[in-house]
Amino acid sequence: GKRKIHYLFEDGKEMAEEYDIKTGQLMSRKWREKNTLGGTGKWQVEVGEPTSPLLGALESELITESSSNPIFTRKDTLSSFQWRIRNLPYPKEVYSVCVEEEQRCCVIRTTNKKYYKKFSIPDLDRYHLPLDAAALSFTHANNTLIITYQKPKEILAAEEQLQKELKKIKAANSGDGDCKTQ
Repeated sequence: GKRKIHYLFEDGKEMAEEYDIKTGQLMSRKWREKNTLGGTGKWQVEVGEPTSPLLGALESELITESSSNPIFTRKDTLSSFQWRIRNLPYPKEVYSVCVEEEQRCCVIRTTNKKYYKKFSIPDLDRYHLPLDAAALSFTHANNTLIITYQKPKEILAAEEQLQKELKKIKAANSGDGDCKTQ
């Protein structure tokens, strides 16, 4: 049910995207760069759930973060960028979400000073589009703060064009997915 697309750029960066085949919706986007020694670095998740590291035999010796810490993830819809912050128990009136145009980022604050987060929208940076405070909204339900930024028409048009191009591409391996060496 997923279509995976892997991009290699001239500057050495890699991007991997996963789309839902039925809806064409972006499910995940990850970036990776070469490290200083020329090897491949770790994947940085831009959209979707971050992959949890495999817990090894040394699990009891490692320091782990609390399961009640806020978890910040991005999950886009067809018409908007959307971020979800789980484990935020305060009522909606406590939160303030605004745009900082000078720093090209969005800022989440609480009046009780318990949570503060700055985040950028890399898609707008790639297209060199300004941030629009009117496109930003938020809601709170089930201990989750949901921030929505409506996609500008330029990005909607570019994504529509990309979907047309992706439908033309044939799968590299339409079989069972095993890598075959020669």
